[in-house]
Amino acid sequence: MDIENHTKSSPIWRYCILAVFILSCTNYSYTQDTDLPSSDEESNTQARVTGLRYISVHVLELEKTLKLYREILGFKLDNAEVLHGPGLEGMLVMKLKANDLTIGLSVTAPEFIHTIGPVGNTNHNHFMLKVNDIVTIGDKLKAEGYELENENYARDKYTFFVGPNGEIIGLSSYE
Repeated sequence: MDIENHTKSSPIWRYCILAVFILSCTNYSYTQDTDLPSSDEESNTQARVTGLRYISVHVLELEKTLKLYREILGFKLDNAEVLHGPGLEGMLVMKLKANDLTIGLSVTAPEFIHTIGPVGNTNHNHFMLKVNDIVTIGDKLKAEGYELENENYARDKYTFFVGPNGEIIGLSSYE
């Protein structure tokens, strides 16, 4: 007996084919991901990234930058302030928003233009991640050999480090 005749005569085959079709359409998986915590309680206590706080871009060409982010990408100016302090005097920081994403554009005062780039100041391109336990994550990073810009990360609730690709990553546990 061939399969075509068997499927016509047996409703079980029709149900099996229908079940396979439904399961494949709903992305059902028979495997269990063993990397995921087994309960919600475990996932709440595990030190991890919980979101993106902001992205910071140091501005070299103000007119082109504003055209790109505001006119083309649709970001709106949320606020702007001029910073004061060693190495920061006169730096303009503009916060642009698109829904729940914030991008900080910083323009360094001309007398501090030579400080652009290195970790240890606020005028470098970086992204800031929200974390739920900066102490545990900071300790793990140090154990893996990463140098943290702010050794007082437990108290200050933030730090920066350079990733393996040269990317500058910030961590923040501010509420």
